[in-house]
Amino acid sequence: MFGEVMAQHPIITIDKLSKIYKLYHTPLDRLKETFHPFHKQYHQEFYALKDISFTVGKGEILGIVGKNGSGKSTLLQLITGVLTPTTGSIEAQGRISALLELGAGFNPELSGLENVFFKSSLLGNSATETQNKLAEILEFADIGEFIHQPVKTYSSGMFVRLAFAVAINVDPDILIVDEALSVGDFRFRQKCLRKIKKFREEGKTILFVSHDTGAVIEFCTRVIWLSDGRIQMDGGPADVCKDYISFMSFGEVSVARPDATITSGSRLPGETDDDSRRLPWVRLDQCSSFGQRGALIQRMAFYRGSDFSRIDVFEGGERVVLAVEIVAENDIENPIIGFLLGDMKGIHVLGMNSHTLGITVPKFSKGETRVVEFEFDFPFLKTGSYSFSPAIAEGDHVDNIVQHHWVHDAWLLKIASDYVGARLGHYLVIKEGIDVRIK
Repeated sequence: MFGEVMAQHPIITIDKLSKIYKLYHTPLDRLKETFHPFHKQYHQEFYALKDISFTVGKGEILGIVGKNGSGKSTLLQLITGVLTPTTGSIEAQGRISALLELGAGFNPELSGLENVFFKSSLLGNSATETQNKLAEILEFADIGEFIHQPVKTYSSGMFVRLAFAVAINVDPDILIVDEALSVGDFRFRQKCLRKIKKFREEGKTILFVSHDTGAVIEFCTRVIWLSDGRIQMDGGPADVCKDYISFMSFGEVSVARPDATITSGSRLPGETDDDSRRLPWVRLDQCSSFGQRGALIQRMAFYRGSDFSRIDVFEGGERVVLAVEIVAENDIENPIIGFLLGDMKGIHVLGMNSHTLGITVPKFSKGETRVVEFEFDFPFLKTGSYSFSPAIAEGDHVDNIVQHHWVHDAWLLKIASDYVGARLGHYLVIKEGIDVRIK
């Protein structure tokens, strides 16, 4: 119902919009083209945006994602009137307030206070209206006596504080935020996000550009993914962000990435050519690792226990299997096999090993190849990037431990979750028992 209402009342309409830049190899080429008697072309055309069309409904929170150079900032500059389109049209109703690149709309020679009035006037406010809002603006910016200093002396954090304070206090109908929040400190960023939530509750329209897919999923009602100046995908936040994260994980590899299968020489112990089961193995030869190398982890697979499909991007809350294939270079009397899952800051959020689970792994004989599988319910985690690091050691886990092979970041995993507990930072415990299989 909400989506239908928004569709009937578009506040922004983009129709067949393109922005083309002329690229010249040298400044002289530009001059040659200008004065050439037969209008010879010396430039190459670059499409920052190419023939895109969409509408934004009143009260909609539209997230825009895409890698650097995909056309996100160009689109916002066109909507705000900073740039003019090469072809196509833009219609926007109501007052637009935008926080684009750092410094837009500010005069570096003027003081912060003078820039408040200057920037506010550019957004359509009279001096009286700005004066009435001044206390709110200064309180939100919270830069103290620096408000009387030229903004050219400001740090990037102070700059964005003042710019955001002005942008949100002119009572806009449409608020546009382009990655500016990544500059401020944590407390200021939280203050800004609370303000955005308030705008959302008031039914204002927001365009939110960010590389933080967690924030996009949390705040937005819809997401557009731009790629090379075109709309790659337009839909629900969770669906679009999952595919976008997957695409970014594999560079130019298609989002619809097929599950890997075992190649020749990769059969599991005991399998025959007629076996239908194939695991999505990944070889770990190129991964950073350390250890005494009495045993080596050759391959790893992370997949759904129900259908053996490879997992690279998912929400969590599913029954999964982590498998490692180990070859013994020496006899390993008391093997301990396990793994850690860490986030991109290196903080371990999940881990288990055969010893802490009370599982006795039989002795490895030199030359033997064995597969160990950990099957468990994967918890809901916050949206972000994670990596598995598997390991095999030997000993009693208290004294005389020998680390034979620890493989760093063997399997990269992206979580794109809209589960409320995960967004709030509460992790679900693993509810069911953990099954460890040794083959």
